[in-house]
Amino acid sequence: MEYGLIGLPLGHSFSKSIHERLGGYAYELCPVTQEEAAALLRSRAFRGLNVTIPYKQFVIPFCDELDPAARAIGAVNTIVNRGGRLVGYNTDFGGFLYLANSLGVFFMGKTVLILGGGATHRTIAAAAQSEGAARILTASRTPGPDRISYEQARGEAGVQILVNATPVGMYPQVDDCPIDPAAFPALEAVLDVVYNPLETRLVQAARALGIPAGGGLAMLTAQAKYAAERFLDTVLPEEPIAVITREIWAQRANIVLTGMPGSGKTSLGEALARWLGRAFVDTDALIVQAAGKPIAQLSGGEAKQGEAAFRVLEEEAVARVAKETGQVISTGGGCILRQANVDRLRQNGVLLHVYRPLEQLSIGGGRPLSQSRADNEAL
Repeated sequence: MEYGLIGLPLGHSFSKSIHERLGGYAYELCPVTQEEAAALLRSRAFRGLNVTIPYKQFVIPFCDELDPAARAIGAVNTIVNRGGRLVGYNTDFGGFLYLANSLGVFFMGKTVLILGGGATHRTIAAAAQSEGAARILTASRTPGPDRISYEQARGEAGVQILVNATPVGMYPQVDDCPIDPAAFPALEAVLDVVYNPLETRLVQAARALGIPAGGGLAMLTAQAKYAAERFLDTVLPEEPIAVITREIWAQRANIVLTGMPGSGKTSLGEALARWLGRAFVDTDALIVQAAGKPIAQLSGGEAKQGEAAFRVLEEEAVARVAKETGQVISTGGGCILRQANVDRLRQNGVLLHVYRPLEQLSIGGGRPLSQSRADNEAL
C-alpha cells in the first residue's frame, strides 16, 4: 500500500474518492485493530497514511518526528514516510478552519462549546484559540477538571458557537443528536464534524431554529487536500476543495420523489435511476416485502387502525433506506405527512415533489386511498 486511511470502523468513509480525485494516487481504506495498526506502523510499508478515530493519539509514539502543530495539539491524522522516518502532521486543524470560514463562522471574541474530549476536540480547541476565541468550554460524558458535563453545558447560556467533535449522529446511528441547540439562547452557529449523514440531526435542529449550521464534508475534503500536499510534497490549489465537496455531495445525496398516489413516482424513479446509474428503492415495495402482504391488505378496509399500522411500517422502511446514500427513492403518497419521515429523508437527500394534474393521476392499481377520482379529489 502506498497511501490509505487507518481507523475503525471505516464503512462510513468518503476519503478514498476524495484523495484519488485530489492527488491522482491509489488510496486504500484499512479498517484495523490496534494491534494491526501498530504492526503497519512498525513495518513502514507505506508512503503516506491518514489516521482517524480511534488512533489519532495512539500513532504518536510510532512517529520519529512531529510537526510543531501536531505536537502542540497532541493528535496526528497524517503520517508521511520520509526515507524510513515517520513524520506526523495534523491537517484537521486547517480543515476545520476551512469548514468554519466557508460558513461565515469566525471565532474572534466568541464563547465556544465543544462536545467531546477526544483527539478531534484537541484540534478544534487549538483552531478556535488560534482565531481568538474568548472562552472555550468542553462538554464530555466523563466530566473532570477541564471539562463539564452535558447537563452543566446546557446551563451555559452564553455559548455562541457549538461544535460537535463526537461520533454521535454518525452512520449508522443517524437518529442520534448529542445536544439540543435550543438550550443556548445566544447561539450563532453550529458545526458538526460528522459528514455521514450529509445533514446530521444536530445540523437539522440548528437550521430549524434559523441558526447557520454545517456538517463535516467540507472539513473532510479540506484536510484531505492538506494531507495530499504532505504526501506529494507540493502545493495544491484551494479551489478544488469546494468543487470536490460539491461533487461528493451530488454523488452521495439521494433523490427522493414524493407526490400524490398515481403521480408516476415509481416509473419516473426507475427511469431516473437507470439514467443516473443509481440504485432504485420504492418504500412501498419494502413495506410489502417486510410484511408479506400487499399494500391494499395492510392499509385498506374499514378500520383506521389498518392505515395507522401501515404508517408505522412505512416509517420503519424510511428509517432503513434514508440512512444510505446514492439512491433514487420513491415514497408512498402519504409518506411526507409524518415529519419524522421528512427529517430522515432530508439527512441524505433532496425531496422532489412530482406534480401531476388531478385528471392525470392513475386510479386504483392497489392504491387503497385512491380508488376513484373522488378519492383523489379528497386527498
